[in-house]
Amino acid sequence: MENKDKIRKEALLYHAKPKPGKIEVVPTKSYNTQNDLALAYSPGVAFPCLSIQEDASNAYKYTNKGNLVAVISNGTAVLGLGDIGAEASKPVMEGKGVLFKIFADIDVFDIEVDSKDVDKFISVVKAIAPTFGGINLEDIKAPEAFEIERRLKEELNIPVMHDDQHGTAIISCAALLNAVELAGKKIEKVKMVVSGAGAAAISCTKLYKRFGLNPKNIVMLDSKGVIRADNPSLSIEKKEFATERNIHTLEEAMDGCDVFIGLSKANILTEKMLMSMAKKPIVFAMANPDPEINYEVACNTRKDIIMATGRSDLPNQVNNVLGFPFIFRGALDVKATKINEEMKMAAVKALAELAKKPVPEEVNIAYNKTQISFGKEYIIPKPFDPRLISEVPPAVAKAAIESNVAQQPIKNWKVYIDNLSARLDNDKKIVRLIHNRAKANPKRVAFADADHINVLKAAQVVYDEKIAIPILLGNESRIKDLMESIQFEGEVKIIDPKSAEHSYTKFNYIKKLESLMYRKGITYDEANRRMNDRTYFGAMMVREGDADALITGHSRNYPSVLKPILQIIEKKKGVEKIAATNLMVTPKGIMFLSDTSINIDPSSKELVKIAQMTADVVKIFGIEPIISMLSYSNFGSSRHANATKVKEAVSILHRVSPNLTVDGEIQSDFALNQEMLKDRFPFSTLKGKKVNTLVFPNLDAANITYKLMKELYGTMSIGPILMGMSRPVHVVQLDASVEEIINMTAISVIDAQTVIR
Repeated sequence: MENKDKIRKEALLYHAKPKPGKIEVVPTKSYNTQNDLALAYSPGVAFPCLSIQEDASNAYKYTNKGNLVAVISNGTAVLGLGDIGAEASKPVMEGKGVLFKIFADIDVFDIEVDSKDVDKFISVVKAIAPTFGGINLEDIKAPEAFEIERRLKEELNIPVMHDDQHGTAIISCAALLNAVELAGKKIEKVKMVVSGAGAAAISCTKLYKRFGLNPKNIVMLDSKGVIRADNPSLSIEKKEFATERNIHTLEEAMDGCDVFIGLSKANILTEKMLMSMAKKPIVFAMANPDPEINYEVACNTRKDIIMATGRSDLPNQVNNVLGFPFIFRGALDVKATKINEEMKMAAVKALAELAKKPVPEEVNIAYNKTQISFGKEYIIPKPFDPRLISEVPPAVAKAAIESNVAQQPIKNWKVYIDNLSARLDNDKKIVRLIHNRAKANPKRVAFADADHINVLKAAQVVYDEKIAIPILLGNESRIKDLMESIQFEGEVKIIDPKSAEHSYTKFNYIKKLESLMYRKGITYDEANRRMNDRTYFGAMMVREGDADALITGHSRNYPSVLKPILQIIEKKKGVEKIAATNLMVTPKGIMFLSDTSINIDPSSKELVKIAQMTADVVKIFGIEPIISMLSYSNFGSSRHANATKVKEAVSILHRVSPNLTVDGEIQSDFALNQEMLKDRFPFSTLKGKKVNTLVFPNLDAANITYKLMKELYGTMSIGPILMGMSRPVHVVQLDASVEEIINMTAISVIDAQTVIR
């Protein structure tokens, strides 16, 4: 109960601060001058209004209609909550809007309609439909959901889809096609049991039939048992799946069946039933949060099973986010008048085929796998696969064109696909990738400033989300008081270096520090004094293997905490000077900036090493480094030493690292503006490539740039990430935020996993 209260408190705070809700409207045009406002509103706005009056299709040209979807619900069937009402469903609808935006760059207005009356609900939606390019119906109970969707599809000329029905159907169908193939079976011959007869279950089974499933081989069950043809009270939807076979229970239905589809409730499928299934059984236990049978139990019971669930912590997650953002993306891009069966089937095929293609390294990294490949534990793509947006929308768009529901056919598919990929460059998916990667194999992270509230809050989050195993360093009494104030729960180690309780460990650390530095004037007494410092103590923990990584720096300036680290932790072999890079999530995509924290005026050889170390870090995130060596000069336009050292560094890099894409010296605007670069310096190796790594000529330029970006534009910064150390130790900025500490903790865990040396 206490844990539930804690989650409740966090969730309410998340939704309330810094401003209520999860979405907002942001202007897309300039509004700085009186002339801007005159064009945006009166009198200028009259002209697009008149143009739309003459031709309604111009709404796509002059308004946001073509990229705007309504997420509409009456709150009668909210996942896990049931009939909670329209207003109470609003947080869920806002959340759906967030997913539309981050996965497919689609804008959303959430609409909550306070009516359970089908006719009234339909009337409201029809009345507001001119605002939108598409309508996503959400969390509406069956059987009303069927009637609402059917009529709206018939009566409106924009795409309408009830995601609860079709989302699960599309994703599970893609998984089913691949599972049947892996099992060496044919969908026309498999026997299927469907547990559940709600909107999702019926939609799923209808779609499976379109791909060849024989209706005679289907047994569907609702809360009352097997849906039989001799039951006179069946709804129209259920009649389609009523069986005439002499089957009355789930146990009887499971005997000899090939496929179990669960969209019902937890733990209704027993081990005995599973054992009675045919060889190489396929089980999709999709009840949430707990499936119809426990995953481990099922896999231990049948070694030949192919299994999927709705859970993100298990293989083969049937996740609707694989479908609805990309289906609407394709539909909107051709101004489709509807989402028809052909478009849904195209999405199924695209997802099924994508799972068979080689997985990009960035996805392997996100899930901490050496190589994900098509097989029993990978029958559908992962939600973080960046190829989804370039694979599914084009398939949907092509199906819309071929089935004559597209009003604006795509003429250049290559340009279209390139534009799709570019849409997601400004999102924060890299943060999700980092956190997911850390969660796959959490490590012990020592927090040197754990008696500061922001550090402790960050430690709480990484503990709760299983990003890391925190070790809290500091005054134990103060830490426990702070833990109580924020309701920190769990078994977490607390170490006060000044406490007698840890004297034996501290004694060993003191002797180690003395042996490391006795030729530098460090006596036992001095080593003892220094070991009271939590950064010294934490660094020694990492060196001696008592912790896997260290986070420090929150309460002291950067140089003062870097010094103890350099005294205790060795540099990587071959590294003379360490450096730091910052990962910036910018509107133009992910950028790495180096060196942001350490080397004041690096030489040309040091710039070479900084570039090489940064490239290694960039690759850790599954990104191919495209490096620009920055200066105030362009390709020899200045002979000043500050410019020539950069030029020399580039020359060395071209010689010693020929496979690295790098060029300079170059000014930042030319590095980031492809048109300018192409026109002025067409010979550059950066031409036609999107720069993602900037190496600055000195610390002034790098540090000022990243902090200006962060403060002026709210650019997310992760770092500084120390490069060149032999062990995972990282220094956050003075008074770093909770979010910054969490992200750096995830980086330190990845560092410990991959041993960035």
